[in-house]
Amino acid sequence: MLSNIAESDVIPFSATLHVRDTCLCLHVQRAARALARRFDNAMKPIGLNNGQFSLMMSLNRPQPATMAQVSTLLAMDRTTLTAALKVLERRGLVETGIDPKDRRGKLLRLTKDGMAMLSVALPIWVRMHAEIDAELGEGGPAALRGMLGGIR
Repeated sequence: MLSNIAESDVIPFSATLHVRDTCLCLHVQRAARALARRFDNAMKPIGLNNGQFSLMMSLNRPQPATMAQVSTLLAMDRTTLTAALKVLERRGLVETGIDPKDRRGKLLRLTKDGMAMLSVALPIWVRMHAEIDAELGEGGPAALRGMLGGIR
């Protein structure tokens, strides 16, 4: 297939370097992966990863959450959310029930074991966040959140 590329269709390597050095999407994805790895490593001793922590934290609310509420908060499609929930359900950390207001919908909540796990995980998250905040320096975390929040 590569032999069918015309000489005029060849993109110069300088374009590749330009994209590598300037692509906001690439830089944000790399930073997100690095942050996720740090939180994953910190949570590993208790058997959670960063995504599971975020999902469980999104369920820490006075009333059970709907799938739509959680998928919106986590910017996650319903299929991915369902798969993530199944893992936590099998571990007994999360339970789903039928929404009495809409029998087609599900309500999500932490179990007692899920709340206990979240209680262990939160201090780890706080410690990791403090380390990262310190690395970003005075005003850095707020400025970064502000810039990222501006992307829609």
